[in-house]
Amino acid sequence: MDLPSSLERRLQKAFPRESERERFVVDTLEEALAQSSEGESLPEGIGGTLHLFTDGGSRGNPGQAGIGCVLVDPSQGITLKEHAECIGIETNNVAEYRALIAGLQMALAYQPNRLICHLDSELVVKQLNGEYRVKMSTLQPLVDQIKELAMQFPDVVFQHIPREDNWRADELVNKALDANPISHKGLNH
Repeated sequence: MDLPSSLERRLQKAFPRESERERFVVDTLEEALAQSSEGESLPEGIGGTLHLFTDGGSRGNPGQAGIGCVLVDPSQGITLKEHAECIGIETNNVAEYRALIAGLQMALAYQPNRLICHLDSELVVKQLNGEYRVKMSTLQPLVDQIKELAMQFPDVVFQHIPREDNWRADELVNKALDANPISHKGLNH
């Protein structure tokens, strides 16, 4: 099995003999598999680049809000996981941030080497990339939570995409809101 060079170097430093390294890897895998059979689950996937599409919206601003997240493995061309949820009465900006938080939490189990987050909210992307200041104090805790989650990934990128390219996450937002039809106003996001 080929390991990332940085990990290989750390193993060589900790275990100079190849036989010791191999024994450590085998022992570690056996322990993880034993824990898995005892009810603890292993990560669903490890490594690679994954794409996360998130969207949040509210019907009224503030109004009944929903979030949608889609995690995609582009190398296999498959959707790994989707999530849709109503989050109560919120603004569309809070919904956008909450969607990204849920998506990052969802992606953690897959331990990607690189996570590319696609959002159709230019404001959120520019705030997270440091191009815009976060002026609303109510958003700062959400920004802080995203930054804390992002530190758990080796590499995270926040990219703005046109709304029409985020149709799957948008569809999940509408699905969540349609399942909880409290508001009759148009969708904002």
